[in-house]
Amino acid sequence: MDFEIRKLQTPQGPVKLVREREAYSQLVDQGLSNREACEIVGISVRTGRKWLYGRKPSGKQRKAFLPLGAVEAPSGPSRYLTEADRIHIADRLREKASLREIARELGRSPSTVSREIRRNGTALRGGRSRWVYRPHAAQRRAEHRRPRPKAGKIGQIPELRDFIQVHLTLRWSPEQVSHALRRQFPGRPDMHVVHETIYQALYNRGRGELRRELARSLRTGRAYRRPRRDSHRRRPRAVRDMVLISERPQEAAERAVPGHWEGDLIVGKDHKSAIGTLVERSSRYLVLVHLPLGYTSGHTRDGLINAIQTFPPQLRRSLAWDQGAEMAMHKAITTATGVPVYFCNPGSPWQRGSNENTNGLLRQYFPKGTDLSRHGHEELDAVAAALNSRPRKTLGWETPAERLSKLLATTRQ
Repeated sequence: MDFEIRKLQTPQGPVKLVREREAYSQLVDQGLSNREACEIVGISVRTGRKWLYGRKPSGKQRKAFLPLGAVEAPSGPSRYLTEADRIHIADRLREKASLREIARELGRSPSTVSREIRRNGTALRGGRSRWVYRPHAAQRRAEHRRPRPKAGKIGQIPELRDFIQVHLTLRWSPEQVSHALRRQFPGRPDMHVVHETIYQALYNRGRGELRRELARSLRTGRAYRRPRRDSHRRRPRAVRDMVLISERPQEAAERAVPGHWEGDLIVGKDHKSAIGTLVERSSRYLVLVHLPLGYTSGHTRDGLINAIQTFPPQLRRSLAWDQGAEMAMHKAITTATGVPVYFCNPGSPWQRGSNENTNGLLRQYFPKGTDLSRHGHEELDAVAAALNSRPRKTLGWETPAERLSKLLATTRQ
């Protein structure tokens, strides 16, 4: 190749090395390495590397350079390969070019070219390690696969759809259903879906894979998603002689010993009725406190005393509550039951995280804006039994009842 190296090799500023770039490209196409081509053309190895592999915009160099021989991106969206891209792939495959080389010429990732050949190519007879790639047939396959919406996995497998609908009717969460599928069908990947797939089947109207009314069985009861809102500030209420939760025994924070409880109220319509909730920290076991006459400090005191006195001695260690006025008579509760009461800091619901989570689960059974006084003691026990028999992610998908029985058996030994 006849090429005259420029005599003056000082930096030329904005002057473009057009002839040098063309000569460098020809040399690289002939099989010369980057260093060899740079020595012939008379440029630095760094410049040759920039021409060969391209450069992304960074810092003061805001302009990007395509790799050597790269195809210019189409004017439309560049997310999908075009028919011209597929013709280029087929031509270069016949020339025994590597996938990385083809990807560099197209300005795409090597994995994009690899997936394209596997998805839209045809396996040769004798194994799937050899492929034949026909660009026009690949274009037709890609166009046929692209239209939306598509039938999802749940809609395609009736057995999977029925399993999900039955357990959603039992008020299981989508995540609980997802893990139940993996445990019940361990060798069948076709029966495995993540919980987000179930949510999409419920909320996406275009799919229609699950019955729309099943969304009411979710904890929120909503048929559409809503962004989270900031919680309202609560007015501080004074409770005398409070002992803060920071003074609670360390074993309660470690959740290793049963008997430490978190308590709260779920309030009904117009703040005229309430139900007390007690959640054991180690097992998440739930006890509902019946408050048919209201939730004043006296009624709350009586309800908690009646509930705690039914506990065995090893389950009477401590009780954590917020600073609500209903606990103004907490000393009387401690005197009658021997259970010390600790109070959370103002505006710190995470200090009773297990209880807050359980209260959210209870709203499936006791929706906001309803009269809670109409629910009798037997109904509260049935709801508590239902939640205590539901598998929980935080317990390794054991139920609270199973975990509590194990803990009690350990403490008796």
